[in-house]
Amino acid sequence: MKPRVLFPLLSLGLLMTARAETPSGDAVIRAPFGGSEIVITTTARLAGAIHSVTWKGKEFIDSADHGRLLQSASSFDNLPTAPPETFNPTEAGSMRDGAGPRSTSRLLEVRTLPGELRTRAQMAFWLTPADRSGGVPARNTTALSDHLLAKQVHIGLPGLPNVLDYTVTFTLPAGEPHATAQFEALTGYMPPEFERFWHFNPATKKLEPLTDGPGEQRDPIAFSTADGNYAMSIIAPDPAPAGSAGPGYGRFRFAAEKVVKWNCVYRVRPADGAVKASEYRYHLLVPIGTFADVEAALAQFAAAP
Repeated sequence: MKPRVLFPLLSLGLLMTARAETPSGDAVIRAPFGGSEIVITTTARLAGAIHSVTWKGKEFIDSADHGRLLQSASSFDNLPTAPPETFNPTEAGSMRDGAGPRSTSRLLEVRTLPGELRTRAQMAFWLTPADRSGGVPARNTTALSDHLLAKQVHIGLPGLPNVLDYTVTFTLPAGEPHATAQFEALTGYMPPEFERFWHFNPATKKLEPLTDGPGEQRDPIAFSTADGNYAMSIIAPDPAPAGSAGPGYGRFRFAAEKVVKWNCVYRVRPADGAVKASEYRYHLLVPIGTFADVEAALAQFAAAP
């Protein structure tokens, strides 16, 4: 499946940016599906990151703080002695932003069209320079990174109105050398009632039970409620871009925190040990609806030439 055509974020002066230093991050898009509407909401406090996805009145996103969202992040030069959070540009903001009303990330542009959202943000580091992760100090020396994250989200594909067509573009700054990069192209933190974990078997075109892990595996995954009335999945329908390895689909259950998480991850490990300062674009699809709706959408993608 080919990605949707991406339109420049700075086209025809239509973006809501020029008249204010910081555009409002409060936006809503919606589209009909299954006798209801899929509604996606962003807020200024999260620099335009998605904090709510609802269908039939059901909330699919946890949104407890600046981490538990539907959002994107990256990390670099990860080692046992340098865990990912210690250099971790994050779309919605930093750990210290917590559940507060502001984000350390800086929203640069936002635009809504019918059923479509486009944003661009300068990502904060998850840790401030004074913070630690697993006892290891932050490797960043500023709170705000020079890494940019642009996203384009459209509700619905032809014949599949329940699929979020989601493209993210990470722009790495020049003059910041890295040997490896890890792109969490998209992660979704969901309420704990999405307790059933599934992986899609391309041979049977069915969703099959998946262990808690935690960790990554190669098949697209889905989370559902026990009754199957609500589910969400993640799939990358296209081959990995040149230079990127993946996708890996991760799943995690945080019982104490009462939240579950999925993600879709790509890694860049150049042979010459030099990650290019460039754009890294990833195309993702997020089916939602009932368990049957999600399984049918994944089966259709599997059958596509």
